[in-house]
Amino acid sequence: MFSLVLRDGIHLAPLEVWHAEEFAAHMDRAREHIRPWVGPTFVTDDLDGARSTLRRYAARQAEDGGRLYGIWRAGVLVGGVMFTDLDAGSGVCEIGCWLEPSAEGHGLITQASGVLLDWAFASRGLHRAEWHCRADNDRSSAVAKRLGMTLEGVRREAWPYEGRRYDKQVWAVLAPEWQALGR
Repeated sequence: MFSLVLRDGIHLAPLEVWHAEEFAAHMDRAREHIRPWVGPTFVTDDLDGARSTLRRYAARQAEDGGRLYGIWRAGVLVGGVMFTDLDAGSGVCEIGCWLEPSAEGHGLITQASGVLLDWAFASRGLHRAEWHCRADNDRSSAVAKRLGMTLEGVRREAWPYEGRRYDKQVWAVLAPEWQALGR
């Protein structure tokens, strides 16, 4: 099985269907914290929902689309990063992320997202990577900045959540920009 050590005690690995029980337990710790910031179909409420989410990403990966990776700290799933979309034909991908509260503030998402960007640009030959987040999600915007992404625009009221609409930021980095950063 593929597993990449990010640093001592922390590794990144594919999050697969057989992780459903672990993913469901993780969602119990993360659910309310991440619900406002991620897509509603990602936040699961039980084991069947966890299996469904993991199966959906497995199917997308089989079609060379989305991919899902977990971040484990001391053997416990604490979050992850993903290609919410990957279109090799157009050379564009979108990266997303999530963390439970106990894992925030340690640079895990920035480091893991950097691994995904390295792979997207160097191994897959993609040209553009995007990062979408609610405009009021300061933590997510900060990750995009640390990754060297440029804020390209704001899609006004494009993020519905609990009966309200929020602005969505679109950040991006191009392969030559990523390479120039020495990543």
